[in-house]
Amino acid sequence: MKPLVFLSLLFFTLLSIPVLAQEQQIVVPYTLADRDRAILTEAKINALEAKMEFKFDSQQRQLDDIKTLFYWGFGILISLFIFMFGYMIWDRRTAMQPALMQASKAEENSRNLINTLREYSKKHPDLAEILRTHGIL
Repeated sequence: MKPLVFLSLLFFTLLSIPVLAQEQQIVVPYTLADRDRAILTEAKINALEAKMEFKFDSQQRQLDDIKTLFYWGFGILISLFIFMFGYMIWDRRTAMQPALMQASKAEENSRNLINTLREYSKKHPDLAEILRTHGIL
C-alpha cells in the first residue's frame, strides 16, 4: 500500500509542475499608457482632496458664523429677561408704596373713629352697650 501512495503522490507532483511553470511565466505588462493613467488618476484625486478641503474650510467658517450669531442672540435674550425681572421688582415696589400709605391712613382713621365713638359713648349709654358687645369698649 505504501508504494501505491508514493506513486500517486509522485504522479500528482509531476502533473502540477507545468501549472507552476505557467504561473511563473505570466507577466503583466505595464505600459507607458498605464503609467500615464496612474498619474492622471493621482492628479484627479489630489484635485478632489483640494476641493473637499476648501469646502470643509468654508463650511467651518459658516458654522463659526452661526455659532457667533447664537451667542449674540442668547446674550440679548438673557439681558432682556434680566431687565424685565428688574423692572417687575421696581414696579411692584413703587406700586405698593401708595397702597401701604393708604393702609396706614385707613388704620389711623379707624383708630380715630374708635376713639371718637368711645368718647361719644360716655354721654350715650346705649352706644356704650353696643360697643361692649362687640369688644370695642
